[in-house]
This record gives sequence, structure tokens and C-alpha cells, in this order.
Amino acid sequence: MTFRRLSLIFAALFAVAMGGLFILQHFWVEPGEKCAGEGRWYDMETRICAQPIYIPDITGRPEGTTRAEASADMNKDLVDKEAQLAAYNRARKAATEAERARVQALNAK
Repeated sequence: MTFRRLSLIFAALFAVAMGGLFILQHFWVEPGEKCAGEGRWYDMETRICAQPIYIPDITGRPEGTTRAEASADMNKDLVDKEAQLAAYNRARKAATEAERARVQALNAK
């Protein structure tokens, strides 16, 4: 290979690489920077600029509440409901026992 042929090959490869870099910059990087500048998210693979979703809108928990705090509050509500149900069942059982005792007393006479 002569020096002229090697320089042409190098120039061609350099031109192709530079063209590829400009295409990458124009079609992938610049839209991502523009999207990020608007406060949105850019996916490089699909080239989609998407609006982020606020997590409290999805989860329904108040702003500033961590997952652990929200879970503890939900568990507290469940424990309270279980305690109310247990108290209701005890009261119902006591009322049933009192009625049985009253009926047995009436039958014993």
C-alpha cells in the first residue's frame, strides 16, 4: 500500500466516523438535551421525550411521606379495624351468652 492510498483510506474512515458522530449528536443527543431542558425525561433507545409522573399521584400517599411511613399508617388503620371487629364480636358473644342464660332461667321455672 502506498502512502497516498493509506491517507485516502484514513480520510474516508475519518469522514465516516465524523458523519456518524454528527448524526448521533443531531438525532440522539440534542433532542435529549432539549427534552431535559423542558424538565422531561428522554429515552435514548426509543428517542421518546416523556412527561414524568409525580409519585404521590400514583400511590395516593401524601407528599413528603415515605413508603415506610405510609405502610405504617395503613397497618395502624388495619390494626384499629381488627380491634374494633374483635370488640364487636366479644360484645355480640356476650349478648348471646346473656340471652342463653335468660332463656335457660325461664325454662328452669
